[in-house]
Amino acid sequence: MSISRQNLSVVIVTLKSEHVIHQCIKSINKDILITVIENSGNFKFKDDLETKYQNVNCILSYKNLGMGSGNNLGIKLSKADYVLLLNPDVILEYNTIDQLILASETISDFTILSPISKDNSYPNYKLDNNGKVSNKINLPFKVKSVDGFAMLLNKKKINIIIKNESGNDHNNGNYFDENFFMYLENDDLCKRIIYNGGNIFIVPRAKINHLGSKAVDKKYENEVELSRNWHWIWSKFYFNKKHIGFFKAFTEGFPKFLLSIIKYLFFLLINNNKKKKIYFNRASGFYNALIGNSSWYRPNLDD
Repeated sequence: MSISRQNLSVVIVTLKSEHVIHQCIKSINKDILITVIENSGNFKFKDDLETKYQNVNCILSYKNLGMGSGNNLGIKLSKADYVLLLNPDVILEYNTIDQLILASETISDFTILSPISKDNSYPNYKLDNNGKVSNKINLPFKVKSVDGFAMLLNKKKINIIIKNESGNDHNNGNYFDENFFMYLENDDLCKRIIYNGGNIFIVPRAKINHLGSKAVDKKYENEVELSRNWHWIWSKFYFNKKHIGFFKAFTEGFPKFLLSIIKYLFFLLINNNKKKKIYFNRASGFYNALIGNSSWYRPNLDD
């Protein structure tokens, strides 16, 4: 079965995203249902979206679930067979949806289809080590993973994979592993899909503009930066431990942990408070992952 506007929905996870979400929504066809998962209890934001856009339903989580858990909630609430996950700082081209639909008519076995980022300097996909993109660049091509800011899921295919994973304590019956708060949850999902025989495709004719790290209002950039540094280290350790083993996670992360401590002490001595906090968070992220703590750190985004 191929994609149509009747069996496709869009899920967007937001938090302090009022400044960018409207550009994203306006770029999506008005006849496609959009579910926004707002990671707070911001009723004003919900009321504004649902009043302004007839095709938008905003769900308030009342707490910061993170990207993976927020997307899981949106996917489970969707009654469509196909779900396009977007970050709020992504803007579709006028024919992006049409090109994804056309691609689905020629590819019968896709688990994920992804549009392609227009910024060639930062491709939103990874190939196998020996993989090469076909010279016929306008044709869809297989990849081993895609970035999570724009990915279209075939729910039927992924549900089969989740069923095959039953009993896996990490994934716990979810699309995204909710142990990740941010970073690498999409790489984890793609790795599981490939491992279970699924296929991931990039559709070059379906283009998107990703504004890049603009999903949260700029006034919170210091708190977001601290969160990114903590969670990147935590998620990297957890990802390696899950898929390769503890030894790999430790040997790759420990030198960076020691360097973070040294840099923390240096910036403490010269009284550089911003850098001190960044390297403290890097060291803290590794330490918490090492001893098996959850990804508990949350940025302070209170007004």
